[in-house]
Amino acid sequence: MGAPTTGNVRNVVLVGQGGVGKTSLAEAMLHLSGKTARLGGRDGTKPTLDYDIEEVKREFSISTAIAPIDWKGARINVLDAPCYPDFIGDAYAAMSVVEAALFVVDAGAGPQSTTVKLWYAAEDLRLARAVFINRIDRPDADHETCMELLRERFGMRLGLVTLPWGTGEDFQGIIDIVRMKARRCEGTKQEEFEIPEEYRAAAEAARETLTELVAEADDTLMEKYLEGETLTQEEIESLMAKAIARRLFVPVFVGSCIQEQGVNSLMDDIASYFPSPTDYGEMPLIDGSTLKISAEDDRPVVFVFKTLNDPAQGRLSFIKVITGTIEPGMELICARTRRSDRLAHLNVMCGKEMTEVGCAHAGDIIVVPKLSAETGDTLSVSGKVEAAAFAFPNSPYRIAIEVVNRGDEEKLFTFIDKACEADPTMRIERDEETGQTVISAVGEAQVSVLLNRLEDRTRVEARIVPLRIPYRETIRRVASAQGRHKKQTGGAGQFGDCYLRVEPLTDGTNYEFVDEVVGGRIPRALIPAVDRGVQETMQEGVIAGYPLTGIRVACYDGSYHPVDSNEMAFRAAARLALRKACSEADPVILEPMYDITVTIPESYAGAVMGDVSASRGRVTGMDANERGDAVVTATVPYAELTDYATRLRSLTRGNGDFTMEPAGYEQVPYDVQKHLVEFYEERRAQGR
Repeated sequence: MGAPTTGNVRNVVLVGQGGVGKTSLAEAMLHLSGKTARLGGRDGTKPTLDYDIEEVKREFSISTAIAPIDWKGARINVLDAPCYPDFIGDAYAAMSVVEAALFVVDAGAGPQSTTVKLWYAAEDLRLARAVFINRIDRPDADHETCMELLRERFGMRLGLVTLPWGTGEDFQGIIDIVRMKARRCEGTKQEEFEIPEEYRAAAEAARETLTELVAEADDTLMEKYLEGETLTQEEIESLMAKAIARRLFVPVFVGSCIQEQGVNSLMDDIASYFPSPTDYGEMPLIDGSTLKISAEDDRPVVFVFKTLNDPAQGRLSFIKVITGTIEPGMELICARTRRSDRLAHLNVMCGKEMTEVGCAHAGDIIVVPKLSAETGDTLSVSGKVEAAAFAFPNSPYRIAIEVVNRGDEEKLFTFIDKACEADPTMRIERDEETGQTVISAVGEAQVSVLLNRLEDRTRVEARIVPLRIPYRETIRRVASAQGRHKKQTGGAGQFGDCYLRVEPLTDGTNYEFVDEVVGGRIPRALIPAVDRGVQETMQEGVIAGYPLTGIRVACYDGSYHPVDSNEMAFRAAARLALRKACSEADPVILEPMYDITVTIPESYAGAVMGDVSASRGRVTGMDANERGDAVVTATVPYAELTDYATRLRSLTRGNGDFTMEPAGYEQVPYDVQKHLVEFYEERRAQGR
């Protein structure tokens, strides 16, 4: 497999709702192009692309796979992106390096929530778009309704380029509107027929719509069309590529991946009409400018859009060549680290199989092993070119984990650190306040896969444990108390005596200590011991074991013994005094609050606001964004948000997104405080 020239490359990402047949489409393209001997994933045949153990077990894609296909003089780099919600970050990454996004839609279900989300992402990236309506051979297939739903959701720029030749059990093949022929596949062999008479009117109507849409790409031909003249076949085909690249036209294909019907016509049109990197591709740079993908620019620049830690092949970097030509052994400098990275080997990857190549030209997508660069890095000769990193989806799902066997902590952190480098939608951190190891991810399936791989590859078992909420304690009144510590053991004893006054701070200050002792009642050298005793007790809390905050403590009196008084004694006395004083100062528990912004279709706004109210939150506003979605803002206790990512997905059938920001602390309701205190006392009684 030689290196294709830039003008012959077609980079296409397959996206859409999970489970609609994206991988089946890629497998059909591989088979029909002769890349594989059999249709992968059918009749017990192992799939070429979903080869990972977790993918086989779960029966959906987890990681982007590449299917490089040579078809009619073009190299079609098909990126099969996972679109299950928890792994959608790979889809965003893949869309950042292609010129066209092909949306696979179920003929019975139409465009679903993930399809809509990714459509807008592709729109923001200014990608050419196309649609493949799959499963037209199923009993529930409804091509006309599906097309109406697509136009209703995505506009009237969509136009059919293939029609179904029958539906359900009567499906025989497709009708190619561009070439005005009926087509049917028998294995890898394709037959062409004249359009059956009963489909002639529908085909001509679709041809008229197609002509009207693509004519806008050329003023002269548009004028000719408006004057009533018929455009020639050559003129229509010349307009197709222009209209798709300029996003004036969204071609809609139809077929069945399992029957391999309609796939040949799709590949024909990708090779003939979809934009090449030179037609469209530009990478936005950090400085606000763009870098045109060019074969003439001799400055090699590459962009790392995915990193994979493969158990058999090690660290693999998926890169797109933006400019110039790269060769094995070339050294490039990472713009982020300013360090040199050597491209020891260049590979074309098909599923898990890699074939080494001697070079790669601008626009192509290849895989390089053992690079130190991370996802989102740009490498160039100067190290001064830096492409803008693509935006990953929010990672609102947070869980705590712990190892089953003590001593495995280091192995756990090492493995998960590498996993987070490869997948920036995941983060691992040590919460110093709660002492937990916390993982942030898109969803629970993503964490489940992570922990399964941890055990498979390192033999380290880890389990999910409830998130601890970083509650705090404070007081609401002024109170005073004496703390007297006296211990006599036969020799030198211990004696400390201090009087403390506590009062709440309302200016946001966490702690203030005031020395009001006069007349030498407590020696000056022992006052810091009182302060330390207070702070130690504050960390332990006074009613439920949570840190005490927002408090001023004044030491105003006391007594000492010239022999038995020491720092330890006054620290103990301070602890006693603080606990007594706070118990009289109306102690309360505070909980962390978060401001959340939830974006959902308007039809779900009522359910979301009802859930906020049921979660002790308060809605602070509702607006609409430029796409007509409702944007609900609210303030909600963090304790009610630990499962919100899962809850919102269920509430909105996957149509909702949210972000959250800390919004300070508020007093918990009385019943919540009662429960927390009882839980603390129960644990103390059990010695835990």
